[in-house]
Amino acid sequence: MESLKQISVEEQYHGWRLDRLLSELQKDLSRSYLQKLIDDGKVLLNDKRTKPGEKVKSGQEIKLFIPEPEPLYVKPEPIPLDILYEDKDVILINKGKDMVVHPAAGHFSGTLVNGLLYHCKEELSGINGVLRPGIVHRIDRNTTGVLIVCKNDHAHQCLSEQLKAHSITRKYNALVYHAFKDKCGRVEGAIGRHPTDRKKMAINEKNGKPAATNYTVIENFGTKYSHVECSLETGRTHQIRVHLSSIGHPLLGDDVYGSSKNPFSLQGQALHARIFGFIHPSTGKYMEFEAPLPDYFSALIEKLRISAV
Repeated sequence: MESLKQISVEEQYHGWRLDRLLSELQKDLSRSYLQKLIDDGKVLLNDKRTKPGEKVKSGQEIKLFIPEPEPLYVKPEPIPLDILYEDKDVILINKGKDMVVHPAAGHFSGTLVNGLLYHCKEELSGINGVLRPGIVHRIDRNTTGVLIVCKNDHAHQCLSEQLKAHSITRKYNALVYHAFKDKCGRVEGAIGRHPTDRKKMAINEKNGKPAATNYTVIENFGTKYSHVECSLETGRTHQIRVHLSSIGHPLLGDDVYGSSKNPFSLQGQALHARIFGFIHPSTGKYMEFEAPLPDYFSALIEKLRISAV
């Protein structure tokens, strides 16, 4: 069963993108979800299928077919969670290494979502569907650190808007190859799918989305390695890994965008989401949380210091 909403395009929305208009009028649905509905043919413009970027005209008729929520088949599991903060709207988790955020092919158990379903019961936003309840953003399997999860659709929509506006504070610590000459810098470059390897991302000015990463050098270890803090202006997939690799500083342990050699026997890239700051959806106050460096990361820093002597 589907619910049908019929919308007449008013003069004030003439020339707007279809997905932007629907996002403005259907604030309980995320723009990414609406884009998916358009791509799936669940949105008709004057009874014809269209694209998310179609410019609408005043007087046109939109039919929006909203599917009923899919039955949840992801199994709740009593997985220990390192909770940094929790209230009725949000929960912030310090995600460990090798934990997948949400179920996908090959990983339908043992994910953060499985643990959240057990801990939060019914209190998770449903905007991103049955596989990603409450998930507003994600970090890679081997990246550790702060991740925010929303317990209701209002909080989810509020955080999604902050992500789109690039107003959220996100700072990462990374251990990379080669020393930096400058103390700080900025990397710009649109990120999109790699032109030949679809499993990878790349700087792709033609088909990518704008992306910018600011970095500050915390410590150089001789000439071979460095510890840097990265502050995200945008949040593209693999952004830090792609950007730092593009300027000759791939992350240690990253065999996708860096060297296949692994001198320190790392399990994936040495990257930690240390700080996450946002405007709380109910109080309107700015909140900021920090996840301490994981043990493996601190131990690696000491090894790098010794190697530089």
